[in-house]
Amino acid sequence: MPAITAENPLALPRVDAPAAGTAPRPVLTVSTAPKGFEGEGFPVRRAFAGIDYRHLDPFIMMDQMGEVEYAPGEPKGTPWHPHRGFETVTYLIDGSFVHQDSAGGGGVINDGDTQWMTAGSGLLHIEAPPEELVVSGGLFHGLQLWVNLPAKDKMSPPRYQDIGGGRVKLLASADGGALLRLIAGDLAGHSGPGVTHTPITMIHATVSPGAELTLPWREDFNALAYVLAGRGTVGPDRRPVELGQAAVYGRGGSLTLRAADAQDSHTPELEVVLLGGRPIREPMAHYGPFVMNSHAELVQAFEDFKAGRLGRVPATRA
Repeated sequence: MPAITAENPLALPRVDAPAAGTAPRPVLTVSTAPKGFEGEGFPVRRAFAGIDYRHLDPFIMMDQMGEVEYAPGEPKGTPWHPHRGFETVTYLIDGSFVHQDSAGGGGVINDGDTQWMTAGSGLLHIEAPPEELVVSGGLFHGLQLWVNLPAKDKMSPPRYQDIGGGRVKLLASADGGALLRLIAGDLAGHSGPGVTHTPITMIHATVSPGAELTLPWREDFNALAYVLAGRGTVGPDRRPVELGQAAVYGRGGSLTLRAADAQDSHTPELEVVLLGGRPIREPMAHYGPFVMNSHAELVQAFEDFKAGRLGRVPATRA
């Protein structure tokens, strides 16, 4: 799991431990992601399946794509499809993916890169492995996160952000036992490169065996942890978690997780995605590729799609 890393985390800016007396967030639930398939047939884990939306808001869903070692000819993507009313965030840990959309956004993302697409008023897009990966096969692993937009931003113009891994803010925990990749949002005075309509924080943390990570966390945000690889514990009560499990934290000013003392050879450290956001607290009508505030708006989105008002497939693919 290469992503973007640092040879010496001790040389990075540190995130100070929360102030004494800060209330730790308890863990409310731990759930296991069911497995499925997406697009043309690539394997995913549905990270937030079964979690009450009141704990997820402003996040809608998240898929862990892979980890899978493709043979030549096997890599798969998604066909052209529409979106309206939210943002898609694709964070690639291993492999390559090509994005193209009808609003002119797109490019190739590789290990540690993120593509942040604000669908807004609507567009068509496609994600596919590059031809060389299809020919050669290889490792593929990443995440796709859907972030809701408030009603005032749902019909905003589409926007595409290509966030190269080299732009991600690298930080270390107070004792140097964890490497933090701040992709978007703020953490203890540090800012990630992702520009968001909805205030959120997104972090990929690598925690060394036996190390404990305690971070200050905005009290007006929710807090979620999803295990990409490895095993450990979450919360002050040290509830066990492992690959494919999501933890929902309750209220408080800090969150804690810990890597198990022993990991396996394939996954030498605990890899976790930490998410937090300010809840939108608006009605949500979600069906397929559209996330709106009412059934009538969903109907309008489908009608606009059928009429070609969300854009047209370009003549050539990237």
